[in-house]
Amino acid sequence: MGFFGYKYKNQSFSFPQINFVLLCFLDNSTMDHGSIIFSGILKNQEILSLKDNYSQIGVLADSNTKTHCYSAIKNALPIHHLLEVPPGEDHKNLDTCKLVWQLLTDMNFDRHALLIILGGGVLGDLGGFCAATYKRGIDFMIVPTTLLAQVDASIGGKLGIDFQHYKNQIGVFCQPKATIIDPSFLNTLPERELRSGFAEVIKHCLISDSAQWQAIRTKNLKEQDWTTLVHHSVEFKKSVTEKDPHEKGLRKILNFGHTIGHALESYFLAEGNRIFHGEAIAMGMVMESFIAFHKEMITETELNEITSYLIQIFEKQEMPWGDSALIQLTRQDKKNRDNKILMALPEGIGKAQWDVTVSEEELEKSFDYYRSI
Repeated sequence: MGFFGYKYKNQSFSFPQINFVLLCFLDNSTMDHGSIIFSGILKNQEILSLKDNYSQIGVLADSNTKTHCYSAIKNALPIHHLLEVPPGEDHKNLDTCKLVWQLLTDMNFDRHALLIILGGGVLGDLGGFCAATYKRGIDFMIVPTTLLAQVDASIGGKLGIDFQHYKNQIGVFCQPKATIIDPSFLNTLPERELRSGFAEVIKHCLISDSAQWQAIRTKNLKEQDWTTLVHHSVEFKKSVTEKDPHEKGLRKILNFGHTIGHALESYFLAEGNRIFHGEAIAMGMVMESFIAFHKEMITETELNEITSYLIQIFEKQEMPWGDSALIQLTRQDKKNRDNKILMALPEGIGKAQWDVTVSEEELEKSFDYYRSI
């Protein structure tokens, strides 16, 4: 069992320990893989002037980001190819990868090419995986356009696709050349998409920063300071993933809410009734918090605070009655070992433990707890 607790002392977000670069151009020769760049893409049309030439540049978008986001950066880019794929978790699979690989092949992309991925968490995961495996790997950059992608999915180098409805069953660890974050893209999001990303912000606060948790839970979705929260989440996740890039220990705390949450996502995806990632993770955090309470890791007051706020923001979602099917899905979780279901759970607010063994009986009780709300 592992343990992590971290209290932020610096609220000015100066990021002394992270390779943040504030600039209006990218210099490929001096940029480390994994660099994170905060820049006003929508305001600075000169951004993305790549000083060192790549042999070719591609921009990967889905039909949503092509419509709503591509126009904000296309005139700032050197000559490039636009690659388009269908949007959504339903298409985060090998068929879409084959489409991307075929497009790159037809365009004669070599190993000195660059792929810029313009999209949310699904496209970042899939596009990065395609780039990392095409001709054994080409450089890629991620321009995350959703809150979920900006605060979580684009940070840390996890890439992958779903397989037979199992979440992220196939994938690799590979850092992008850079992740370029512009909170202005959040203005393009429908409320449900913004809410989905907020689940990861809440998670980061619950496992790392009790003061920030107390601050956000006094506000509704529309009252949140997204610029501050994006910086806060990026700082936290970057600090964790740099210490444990391949998820051997500490990084597992980032999976709080995800053992049950991913099982729910997989269940609904297989049923043809997909729910958003953040909606599933919010449900997972409620149930996994109940398990933490059952194990005396959090108090009843803390459980009630977590449950009340998550239900306030996300409302109560439909909970499947097929407990055995959900439990079977949790057994595919990547944190498991030796046929044991292992979770990351909060220990109080602002701390977390990983590799906590959870029984099927505890899972069933957590399902019943959510149904009883």
